[in-house]
Amino acid sequence: MQEKIKIALVDDHTLFRSGLASLLSEFEEITIAFEATNGIDLQAKIKHHEDIQLILMDINMPIMDGFTATKWMKVNYPAIYILALSMFEDEKSIINMIKAGANGYMLKESKSTELLVAIKTMIEKGFYINELVSGRLLVSMKNNDSKDTLTEKELVFLQHCSTELTYKEIASLMNVSPRTVDNYRESLFAKLNLKSRTGLVVYGIKNNLIKI
Repeated sequence: MQEKIKIALVDDHTLFRSGLASLLSEFEEITIAFEATNGIDLQAKIKHHEDIQLILMDINMPIMDGFTATKWMKVNYPAIYILALSMFEDEKSIINMIKAGANGYMLKESKSTELLVAIKTMIEKGFYINELVSGRLLVSMKNNDSKDTLTEKELVFLQHCSTELTYKEIASLMNVSPRTVDNYRESLFAKLNLKSRTGLVVYGIKNNLIKI
């Protein structure tokens, strides 16, 4: 019999958390080790469950939010995967969670079957991110050849993508026109087979092209 994946749920909304726990308990592949209401609660409970493999982490929580909790986990328990959960497809939040060390991202309104796929994918491949980026991102992360084809300007643009600057502000900073920045973006999308700014940042971080 296949060993169950041990996970933890960290979310301050009791109804959502218990509902999620109930849904996930239907899958025989998963066992929920514990639930926590925020990052501080997680810090206290993780000491007794150091064998868990993955945490479903809410982003917006009181006392200690998902960003801070994820950074703490990556310092103290780097082997445990973090799957960020959010109500909104907010690109800034996703990028910040990835920069904090999250291994993947899911929307809270995703189906339970999609969540199961995300959990299994993360355990197997080390990374998962909704449908914001193409499935081939996982392949490109393991293959660094494509970075050799990026121009110096594209690499600079890629670095700026991880900030909160708008594309227009990036253009101003690089002393080029907004149209030129659009060209850098479209060129990277084509070369790396991606389709979002989040995808570019994830690729850059995973291939050490972006300094955090």
